[in-house]
Amino acid sequence: MPASRPRLIPVVLASIALVSILLAGCGGSGSDATAGGSGGSGGKLRVVAAEDFWGSIAEQLGGEKVAVTNIITNPAADPHDYEPTAEDAKTMAGAEMSIVNGIGYDEWASKLLAASPAEGRIELTVGDVVGLSNGDNPHQWYSPESVHKVIDQIVADYKEALPGNAAYFEARKKALETEAFAEYDELIEAIKAEYDGTPVGASESIFEPLAPALGLKLITPKGFMDGISEGTEPTPQEKSAADEQVKDNQIQLWVYNSQNATPDVKRLNEEVEAAGIPIATVTETMTPEGASFEEWMVRELKGIQKALGEGQGS
Repeated sequence: MPASRPRLIPVVLASIALVSILLAGCGGSGSDATAGGSGGSGGKLRVVAAEDFWGSIAEQLGGEKVAVTNIITNPAADPHDYEPTAEDAKTMAGAEMSIVNGIGYDEWASKLLAASPAEGRIELTVGDVVGLSNGDNPHQWYSPESVHKVIDQIVADYKEALPGNAAYFEARKKALETEAFAEYDELIEAIKAEYDGTPVGASESIFEPLAPALGLKLITPKGFMDGISEGTEPTPQEKSAADEQVKDNQIQLWVYNSQNATPDVKRLNEEVEAAGIPIATVTETMTPEGASFEEWMVRELKGIQKALGEGQGS
């Protein structure tokens, strides 16, 4: 992950300007598809997800009835300031259903959709589903509660888009939540049961939605985590507080986003190691490329569980 995340994205504007040209060349977008249609690839509903972590869930829920295309699939890409290509604009324009994160995270995706309105397109914005807006923590794929809300909304939207398939989508939802997500949910409950109230620190705010679900007390200054996540400089007071928490062994675990190692984070990582505090790594985007959402999360949760055990000498 880049250490800085500028909010001005010139290429977005250029890509949006190309949308009308692209559509003229390909005979239009999905504007001929209605909410009840299935004019997608091979008769499937064309679904476009801005990020593959939401796309993974959408694909599993949709099964053979949908064709999901993810815009961001490279783990090294930064969704905050991703620069969409002309092909991305064309893909978004042809969506019969879109899934974007919102909450100020992927504004480029919302701009592409706005530049190519299509009658009947279903547009799912995660921020709207979970009741959050710009300024709130956008990393809601790390909130189990939010993930399950998004699952519910995707299924509801599939039923609207493809009427007559409600039983199919309900069966897919049940399989995802009771089978595919079984280990994910079990690990969350196990960590909470054993380590509830444990004070922990984190390099940035992507861990903030997950910590309470695990029963962990995240005490790193919010301003420090937000600054690292957003590519801005934490205040001297925030840096000092984070340093003291490590040096005084106030935390029993340090959670580090391995995709964003700023100088401040590198310094804290060294202090954490010197203090003998266990470290668990997480990533902002899905790794490795091609993994499912739950495979990614289970691997990270196992790492957190193992590090917590090391911190308590178990």
